[in-house]
Amino acid sequence: MATSSTKKAAKLTQRSKGKKVRFQGGTVFPFAVALVLVLGLATIVYARQSVPAADASPPTIEDHWHAAYGFFLCGEWYQLEGNQEEVNSQGQLVNTEYLRTGIHSHDDGVIHWHPFTAAAVGTRAKLGVFLDVYDVELTDDTLRLPESQPAPAQGREFVEGETQCDGEDGELSVVVWENFTDTDDGTTYISNFDQIRVTNDGMVFSIAFVPRDTTVPMPPWAADLPTLGAIDAGQIPPEQILGGTTVPAGSVPASPVPTDATTPVTTAPAP
Repeated sequence: MATSSTKKAAKLTQRSKGKKVRFQGGTVFPFAVALVLVLGLATIVYARQSVPAADASPPTIEDHWHAAYGFFLCGEWYQLEGNQEEVNSQGQLVNTEYLRTGIHSHDDGVIHWHPFTAAAVGTRAKLGVFLDVYDVELTDDTLRLPESQPAPAQGREFVEGETQCDGEDGELSVVVWENFTDTDDGTTYISNFDQIRVTNDGMVFSIAFVPRDTTVPMPPWAADLPTLGAIDAGQIPPEQILGGTTVPAGSVPASPVPTDATTPVTTAPAP
């Protein structure tokens, strides 16, 4: 930020264009003006060089994490379809959000988190980064799936106060487990969903729209996260997963979901 002296010197320079300016006090004032200009320039250079470096906390561009995710909507599980690593006929990546971040899925219910740039590292590693790649809109009260998804998920909208599940009002939440081996109820977020942090490898995210007091489980494929991640790393062929079949994109049959109004749910605002 320019100092007041620098601003005064700039104004003086502007006014003196095409004019002869006479300084009082011999050479002292011109020297002072020059000194102010030099100090102002030095301040700008210092400020630029002292800008904090990109967040170096995990995940970094050196990490390759995997997290299970699923949309649990009125008792049915959904996955997003679309391998964002695909290229066009000219060999160019077509998804700009994927190109910007490197975050994607492989029609497998897994978020593949190996960032390309600082846009998806450290504290910037958030659920919203993944959702943006697939053009999913998730606010505190609305979930909209894009038209690009196949039926029955195509263009579906779930709005609190409007959409019902078998005659009951539904509510949005995101339940997060730190690891796919966890056996607890996870942490339930009820707002700021796109700000939920991705903090480690092996996490699980259940994005739910269900009636109040419905227990939200992990996606059925969460237990297979190590195997699904190994496919991405090229360690095993896809046909060997889950007994010879891959998990289909789109609608996935739901497991029975218990409803227990007495079960405590840990709620927390998104960080």
